[in-house]
Amino acid sequence: MTPTQLRAYVAVVRLGSVKQAAAELQVSESAVSLHVAQLRKEFGDKLFTKTAAGLAFTPGGLRLASRAAELLGLQDRTMLEVSGAKRGRRLLRVAASSLFAEFAAPGLIELFAKRAADLDVELSVGDPGAFESLLLTRAADIAIGPQPPVVDQAIACRPMMNYRLVLVAGPDHPLAGVPASPGQLREQTWLLGPSAATDLGAVPAMLRRLAVPDDRQQIFQSHAAALGEAKRGRGVSPALAFTVAPDLREGQLKQVVGPHATVEAVWHSQVLANPGPLSAANELWRFSSTPRAIQAMMRGAGVNVGHFKPSVHVTLWS
Repeated sequence: MTPTQLRAYVAVVRLGSVKQAAAELQVSESAVSLHVAQLRKEFGDKLFTKTAAGLAFTPGGLRLASRAAELLGLQDRTMLEVSGAKRGRRLLRVAASSLFAEFAAPGLIELFAKRAADLDVELSVGDPGAFESLLLTRAADIAIGPQPPVVDQAIACRPMMNYRLVLVAGPDHPLAGVPASPGQLREQTWLLGPSAATDLGAVPAMLRRLAVPDDRQQIFQSHAAALGEAKRGRGVSPALAFTVAPDLREGQLKQVVGPHATVEAVWHSQVLANPGPLSAANELWRFSSTPRAIQAMMRGAGVNVGHFKPSVHVTLWS
């Protein structure tokens, strides 16, 4: 595994295309394909497959994307922090689960960043199971996502926002608007975003509760891409109720009815218990559960699939 191979793979994940990755890296498509093939051989994993909606990643492919980005981004992150400190600016590093980052984080961070002219906010998407380590090693200042099963005494954790996860399908799907039994749901093709590749969160909990077989799960590079496939009648997809409300009203999606097709959940925010009196993380920790913040998180239907970047993406607000 070489940096060149990882750089090629990260570009493919971020852009969703071997052709676009080759253009950005200014190399041939065959060179990018060769690097990906070498990684597939080394890990014994297909990493991703092509679909009509883009690339569908295996759980291993998503984990590799995250690790590769950490390695390649370490130098850039250090340069940003040193440069920002010289200019008298603060940097707030936010780690978030993929579901929160794709649909709720943009509105929250945009509103929060406007409150401080000297603040840069960096958002990275990661596995909620790694949030404790990121906070304790100070690789992240605040983490937002599902409630951790156990909270370290050095970390403060609080509920931030309630949300509802619903199961939806295209208007012509056999289960559209029809009560479905657990057995019927297990037999469907499940169209999933990156959150399905983690152990914590509402989506993995729904899959475990219904015992959905692995071969019935398809994971896409974003939740929006999975919903796009659901609109085409390719299967069922779990989605945030507030993001799909317009599609349900317009008839582009139908909700799958039944007690097993809905999950009530809560996003939690975590910070170090003693980050310091002037900590931007503490400011965001308090602000994130206010009515203004919650309104900002629910304001839109999320990031367009063309602009969403999975776990390898880092976004800066200033």
